[in-house]
Amino acid sequence: MNEDAMRTITRRGAIGLGAGAAAVAGLAGCGSLTSSDDPSPAGDAKKGAKDGGSGSPRPKSGARPLGDGSTSFTGKQPHQPAKPVPLQPGEEPPQFVVFSWDGAGEVGNGLFDRFLDLAKAHGASMTFFLSGLYLLPESKKRLYDPPNNPRGASDIGYLTDEHVKMTLAGVRRAWLEGHEIGTHFNGHFCGEGHGSVGKWTPAQWRSEIDQAKKFVKEWRTNTGWTDLPALPFDYDKELVGGRTPCLLGQDNLLPTARALGWRYDASSPGGRQVWPKKKAGIWDLPLQQIPFPGRSFEVLSMDYNMLANQSVNSTKAPAHNYPGWRQQSSQAYIQGFKRAFETNRAPFFVGNHFEQWNGGIYMDAVEEAFKHIAREKEKGADVRIVSFRQFVDWIDVQKPEVLEKLRTLEVGQQPAGGWKTFLAATPKSPTAPKSPTGPKSPKASASAT
Repeated sequence: MNEDAMRTITRRGAIGLGAGAAAVAGLAGCGSLTSSDDPSPAGDAKKGAKDGGSGSPRPKSGARPLGDGSTSFTGKQPHQPAKPVPLQPGEEPPQFVVFSWDGAGEVGNGLFDRFLDLAKAHGASMTFFLSGLYLLPESKKRLYDPPNNPRGASDIGYLTDEHVKMTLAGVRRAWLEGHEIGTHFNGHFCGEGHGSVGKWTPAQWRSEIDQAKKFVKEWRTNTGWTDLPALPFDYDKELVGGRTPCLLGQDNLLPTARALGWRYDASSPGGRQVWPKKKAGIWDLPLQQIPFPGRSFEVLSMDYNMLANQSVNSTKAPAHNYPGWRQQSSQAYIQGFKRAFETNRAPFFVGNHFEQWNGGIYMDAVEEAFKHIAREKEKGADVRIVSFRQFVDWIDVQKPEVLEKLRTLEVGQQPAGGWKTFLAATPKSPTAPKSPTGPKSPKASASAT
């Protein structure tokens, strides 16, 4: 396929369409893989599922069960950064990096623990966009009523009971180690048909979210398992953002997300490495176009997009390609990071799946990039590897006039005169005077920024 065609795939439809295939391949057709830090077979995760997960810390005593006991209130989440403060005049912004994971289902290949171990080793946090169906046994699939699709339907299938237990253990460990649990919704319906999430109304998105939350909050009722520990968080309060399947349907999701009090959405179909804005009242935090070494176009910052530009629709291409593709993918992330870090300091967003496509090269590539970024932090740079929620905590306390100034920096643009000059005392943004009389102005469109 020529590069013009590749560019079309990368930036538009096939990325969305391919994400559905990505989820299926990533959770239904993987081979075996053991954790990079654990010499025992990945199948030993059965034991971890019963005792709370490999390396999982215990919650504080006095946890208060919620609902049927599937979840519980255990107090403030551990391992959170200090309370954020506004940038001072002339202060250089931190370089924020967010690694996120779509689906977050563990299927015995050790990938959930592998990346939790990696984050723990470097004092980092991540966001796990959990698919609600990954906590629902297939025997109970008719409890799921997806909008515009048959009851029990799912384009990503269902996990085995053992894999549901492993996923519970991974989610529990992740929250206790300071990570965010967002949502990737449920059935992952893509494409252009009537059942696609791209066709759903705000009311249908509300139904999908309510069901996703219910599967998390009632896994004990749905499974009958009483010997596993509760998830240590209140999901009604924990859930403040998500990423839609295939990056479709954001416009109709946003009114519902705002009504639910969500703080951000990561579903835009492609963004640039600039400082973010709000859309329909919540932060719009998209995957970003980043350099793709050796090619004349850029690629979105996600594993599937790397694959689509290397082996197109194959997840098992000839192995002689793997070393070069792995290097190309890791360097794409690293160059994307460096472009922001050395210039406008725009936050850098990376998305992935727990998958083993093309021999696992994309997992190796993101790990290599993660370690490169962590080394910058460990050398003393103000690099912060955080969850989306933690990033939003920081940006929410910044002065509007400072954020407005940061947004004037284009991709790869350095601040004129350096940060001390560029962010010297910034005049407050002018506000329109309030009219003492007359009718109220009409509300802005839901899709306005």
